[in-house]
Amino acid sequence: MKLWRIFQTVNHNYDSWDSAVVAADTETEARKTHPGGPSYAGRPFNADEWAKLEDVQCVCIGEAAEWVEPGVIVASFNAG
Repeated sequence: MKLWRIFQTVNHNYDSWDSAVVAADTETEARKTHPGGPSYAGRPFNADEWAKLEDVQCVCIGEAAEWVEPGVIVASFNAG
C-alpha cells in the first residue's frame, strides 16, 4: 500500500477540503477517496465540498507501514 497526496485547485470555497494524505493501493483508488473519510463514501458528488474526480490531482509520497489501513490519514478543511 502507498501513501498519496490528493489535492484540488478548482474549489476554494469556505467549508471545503483542499487536500489530504490517503493510503491506497493504486492512484485510482486514492483519487476516489473523499477527504471527509468513510462517512462521505458513496454520497453523491458535491462540488461545493471537494472536487470532481477529474479535478483531483494525485502524487505518490511513499510506502505505508504494514499496519496502515486504506483511507484518509489527514485532510485539510477550509472552515468558513
